[in-house]
Amino acid sequence: MTQADFQYQPTGVVDGAANDAAGLPLVVSIFADRAHIRDTIRDDALATGFRMGQIGTVADLLEGNAQPLGEVVMLDCPVVDGGKLAAIARLDERAANSGAHLIVSTSVDVLDDVFGCLDRSNPQLMVDPGRAERVIALGRILSKMPNMRLRELTNDDRLTLIRLTEQVGQLAERLERMGARGKAADGGAFRFESPKPGFNREVSDEGSKRLVRAARPPLPDPRLVRRIIRQRQLRARFFDGELFADPAWDILLDLTAARVEHTRVSVTSLCIASGVPPTTALRWISQMVEAGLLVRVEDETDKRRAFIALSDTAADGMARYFAELGKDAVRTV
Repeated sequence: MTQADFQYQPTGVVDGAANDAAGLPLVVSIFADRAHIRDTIRDDALATGFRMGQIGTVADLLEGNAQPLGEVVMLDCPVVDGGKLAAIARLDERAANSGAHLIVSTSVDVLDDVFGCLDRSNPQLMVDPGRAERVIALGRILSKMPNMRLRELTNDDRLTLIRLTEQVGQLAERLERMGARGKAADGGAFRFESPKPGFNREVSDEGSKRLVRAARPPLPDPRLVRRIIRQRQLRARFFDGELFADPAWDILLDLTAARVEHTRVSVTSLCIASGVPPTTALRWISQMVEAGLLVRVEDETDKRRAFIALSDTAADGMARYFAELGKDAVRTV
């Protein structure tokens, strides 16, 4: 079957896997330099219920093709150069403007470069994914669509998707609660209500009373934070590391130390600090950015690069957490 057989088809023409309740299935475009990856992604997308849009190489993204991308774009780019980075940046812009869902797979060696090009489309970013991980990424998109369901998945794949969806949902709820603790009803840093610990009541010259927020304690000594990180990592020498996996907390600890040290943290470095596989770490980082705990920081000298840092809200929370621990922090594991 030739590439032309899988080109974008006008509305009303489908390749067979029509959706039961929603009419036409979603359209997916695939761009990958490795032919066997293109074929695998195509076969899995068709089996999942998508129909094909554009199929081509990464360089094809720079040829000015005016065809619609479709609802989903899958890009595989484990090796980059200047031209491919330009193509990724253009795809990021097109996906953001069209509302397409972008799924990007790359390698750990070029993760920072690829991440730096993806600042608008909020993609699912994966590192050296297997076939099942790509199917799950498609499933996450389908799960957000009304009247859409997965097709032709094994029971194991379905169970994995269910667990992943539950995990992501629980994470979002937890982070939302964490972020909400320090927010005021009017969007400020605190609420004007009954005094709580951390607030003082001040009397003015006119005798009126007002609430004044106590000064935020400083962030902890980075040597202490690094010591805690080493203690947490030590457990993996004696037990299965997955028993203690807590990537969100490990990410916050690493960025807390970096903030005090005035060092910038790349997304690759943060994936390592998280203690979980890179694709899993990227999912946590994305969720924490959406929750307002982390922020993306562009490199002033190289717009193609970006770093991750604590938000002011998260820094405030970490400072108060360590202040509450006090001297007991040295025994924290």
